Amino acid sequence: MSTHAVVGTGYWGSNHVRVGAELAEAGVIDELVVCDADRDRAASAANDYGVEYVTDHADLDVDTAVVATPSPTHREIATDLLASGTDCLVEKPLALTAADAWAIVDAAEAADATLGVGYIFRYHPALRELKRRVDRGELGRLKYLSTDRYAFRAPRATAGTLHSLAVHDVDIYGWLVGERPETVYCRLDRHLRPDTDETATVVLEYADATGVINSSWQVPTFGKRRELVAVGTERAASIDYLADTELALFDATVVEEGGQLRARDEGKTTYEVDGYEPLRMEVESFIAAARGDGSFDASGRVGARAVELLSYAEQADERGETVTVGSVGSRRE
Repeated sequence: MSTHAVVGTGYWGSNHVRVGAELAEAGVIDELVVCDADRDRAASAANDYGVEYVTDHADLDVDTAVVATPSPTHREIATDLLASGTDCLVEKPLALTAADAWAIVDAAEAADATLGVGYIFRYHPALRELKRRVDRGELGRLKYLSTDRYAFRAPRATAGTLHSLAVHDVDIYGWLVGERPETVYCRLDRHLRPDTDETATVVLEYADATGVINSSWQVPTFGKRRELVAVGTERAASIDYLADTELALFDATVVEEGGQLRARDEGKTTYEVDGYEPLRMEVESFIAAARGDGSFDASGRVGARAVELLSYAEQADERGETVTVGSVGSRRE
């Protein structure tokens, strides 16, 4: 019998509960259990889908679990569950410090348990298609990446935009480029809460590419905006993350002819890819990996290395300078 739990039933956790119920109905899992420290919220979520609930993760006896609680609680909950033999998918960020993130990885390895991190954009249909084309060499060598993640809202108290928004792109850039950045620059703006950044600007320098991340909860200009631009030596691409199935490719580059540089632009082609729900695919992929059927894209080590890079970004902001991503105090293996 396969049992699955969702720990934390807030905004994103409630989506996991829905997906878990769908997977139970489809026979992917046999039983879903809901856990939340808030009894009323746990009971409400469980009642919506006709499942059992508990209020303490220590009472769970399940095969797999999603940890969708506030980031500061991830280390305690995940390490407890992993030690009990439960395979865990922890929502991003894996933790708020590199030490906590690696402690979760260590707990998984000590228990020989599967640990994944919820980088849902790795399951975004258009981004997966872009990844396939990058790996195939259609864009040439990537040389520039840029992302805008804007919204207008009050900043969260538990984690700022660096850990809530920019963390996605730190992971995406490494996934696309295939390497770790050599240097990091970061500017964090905290105008509303002294301990919570509502705007994060990050520059990641790779061996042959530059990645720029703009994330903010204080930009009312565009509504919700989630866009990626990837420029290669042969072609460029763009994705509006809010349009799951559309990938735009630009057959444009600068060429040298007769000793002169000339912009060659053959136009834009928009590709429509097959649609599906990224969250459901992510959870199904994790459950399959936990059963030994393949591997999960975003392992615990992937998540911990992303948190390390956020730590470098915080150092850069504190110092007001670019910092080198080195091996001191790091577990880059």
